[in-house]
Amino acid sequence: MAEGKFLLEIVTPHGLVFSEEVEEVTANGSEGEFGVLPEHVPFVTTLKVGMLTCRTGNQTVIFFVSWSYCGIGPRGMLILADSAERSDEIDVERAKAAMKRAEERLKKAEEIDFKRAETALERAVTRIQIAEIKRIK
Repeated sequence: MAEGKFLLEIVTPHGLVFSEEVEEVTANGSEGEFGVLPEHVPFVTTLKVGMLTCRTGNQTVIFFVSWSYCGIGPRGMLILADSAERSDEIDVERAKAAMKRAEERLKKAEEIDFKRAETALERAVTRIQIAEIKRIK
């Protein structure tokens, strides 16, 4: 590894999403947001649905990640995610359609699995927010 960098790998059931040396990562842990720099103390945590950013040089890459496991060790940082997408690859129209379906299911709360609909809504809204961040920058 290059000095001042560490390996970040993001893996989903569909395969490797990202594998590069980075200088910094910021993620939404289940206990709150945290940052990782080279030579970070090893630990394991879970990530909640949200944004993950990584920086190398003057480039910042933003990801949407759903529920994940995250491990930091001597080799780098490994994220095992249900799903993960680069912000510039998010299909905003698909996310908006998913958000609308989830909102409609929530209106019929007595007829549906409320937690499932609530989680679908959270994922859709987060995807849209992350996609919009990339357009602003």
